[in-house]
Amino acid sequence: MSSPRIALSRASTGLLGRRITTSAPRTRPCENILRQFSNYQPWYAPEKLQTTPSYQPYPLNSPRPSQPRNEPIPETSIANPVPKVHETRPPSQPAAAAAQPDVAIREQEAQKPRPAPKRKLRPRKAALKLTSSAVEHLRGLLDQPEPKLIKVGVRNRGCSGLSYHLDYVDKPGAFDEEVEQDGVKVLIDSKALFSIIGSEMDWIEDKLSQRFIFRNPNIKEECGCGESFMV
Repeated sequence: MSSPRIALSRASTGLLGRRITTSAPRTRPCENILRQFSNYQPWYAPEKLQTTPSYQPYPLNSPRPSQPRNEPIPETSIANPVPKVHETRPPSQPAAAAAQPDVAIREQEAQKPRPAPKRKLRPRKAALKLTSSAVEHLRGLLDQPEPKLIKVGVRNRGCSGLSYHLDYVDKPGAFDEEVEQDGVKVLIDSKALFSIIGSEMDWIEDKLSQRFIFRNPNIKEECGCGESFMV
């Protein structure tokens, strides 16, 4: 008796389960999810090709040719300004035209070469100065039938090294210095010029001797007897 009950109970539970499954309502899909799927675009979607360029070329305005400087300026509102309202006088064009020749003359004067400034020649100091007594004695020595010149030089002599020397010559040397004072000419040897320059020549007479002496500012050392000197 127990076995048929168990079978009935199993059959009844199976029918109930079928009813439950068949009677349960079906769920509808969410609309938001459908929208997301419909709007979705894949990352590998091909880009649209542009057949027309994004820029539009346009021509550049070419610069106007500049006017040469030699050509006259045309009479425009910029070159010739409009006179003021209360100004009745005409523009002064003749004055400007008259000023142009003056400017051209000034340019020509500026282009002319200027003369070089002249150097002022200073009087050179005489290489040898003669006293009045020396001039008188030299004039007597030069007053001879055969005209000759007296030449002053130096020689290597004495304990200090140099001594004065006078000699008669017919003509001056190539580089000899000529000194003229009170009509008397004296030559200075070119080799002795640096030793004698600036000296004073004098004639002295005493009881023991008569001779020419030289007061030389270039002397650094002199012999005790005055026969020789050193510069």
